[in-house]
Amino acid sequence: MVKTPLTRVKINGFKSIKNLDLELNSLNILIGANGSGKSNFIAVFKFLNQIINQNLEFFIAKSGGANTFLHFGQKTTQQLTFCFDFRTNSYEITLEVTADGKFIFANEKIYSHQKNSDNNYLQLLGKGHYETKLITAKYVQEKTIIDYVVSAMKSWQIYHFHDTSDTALIKQNVDIDDNNYLKQDASNLAAYLYLLKETEEDYYKNIVDTIRLVAPFFDDFDLKPNRLNPSKIKLEWKEKGSDNYFDANALSDGTLRFISLATLLLQPPDNLPQIILLDEPELGLHPYAIVILADLLSQVTENTQVIISTQSVTLVNQFELKEIIVVEKRGGESIFHRLSSVELESWLDDYALGDLWEKNLLGGRPNL
Repeated sequence: MVKTPLTRVKINGFKSIKNLDLELNSLNILIGANGSGKSNFIAVFKFLNQIINQNLEFFIAKSGGANTFLHFGQKTTQQLTFCFDFRTNSYEITLEVTADGKFIFANEKIYSHQKNSDNNYLQLLGKGHYETKLITAKYVQEKTIIDYVVSAMKSWQIYHFHDTSDTALIKQNVDIDDNNYLKQDASNLAAYLYLLKETEEDYYKNIVDTIRLVAPFFDDFDLKPNRLNPSKIKLEWKEKGSDNYFDANALSDGTLRFISLATLLLQPPDNLPQIILLDEPELGLHPYAIVILADLLSQVTENTQVIISTQSVTLVNQFELKEIIVVEKRGGESIFHRLSSVELESWLDDYALGDLWEKNLLGGRPNL
């Protein structure tokens, strides 16, 4: 059961997204050409993560100023607006640009909107502030919509397991107690797997069994504190039929990324973020691994919500029509739309969705 599903998103003026009103399901697959705006949609959640952590002012300054985030810049777009619906609860903000290139809140509010109810609730959080007032708002009720919205938004996580270079943190020694959650780059993977092995054996074994489906040579992880420094741990593993030493450097990029994905998607439900966001998770994976990944993505939606962007025909082939969102760039604007079963009914008898995408029957291909 999804704890706090995000049911609807409205975005105006953010990068290539001029106007968007999009309903979300438990699983949402964004497809489209490079530069169509899929990553900008994912970036909205990173932006909101900075807001909820009261880090907006620093984030904007580090990113080059508010103008960077406005659709065609400040001369075209004077403000950003976001509205997030969590079933019957909503959080809405409007941001405007100051003379020195910062964002200032022109409006911030939370409200409930239950149909046929006299208990609807609205709290205006004011204007003129540089950081959200959600955290510092004073309210009478012990448990309010603020708690609901804040806990949901703080839990959203964007994962990138793309860095598998020799210097990637996932391959280094890490603090063995750095295990509260799996980090967004899986840099604490060894410590987190060690925790699961010690405390959640069934989930750990499921992760190992799933990895073996993709990497038959893999036997198990060899997770133990560093003998010279017990406060550290490194990702080490055993190969079937071999006594040789292996660590993360002996894994292919694709295998290491799949291990990270399997750990993320097969961890205990209570540990899951309320939204998992993944940008092109298929990178470097074998087609069979992509099929397994699709199954894991479908399974995890029983306990959380998933939003991914992808370029993989193989991955799209594994999903249903209702889960696909096509993203196209028209006149510099990202357009998001879902597919019609009526229009595609005759094709779906003979082709999977990825094949239809490849045939350019779904849209979401480069404009020539």
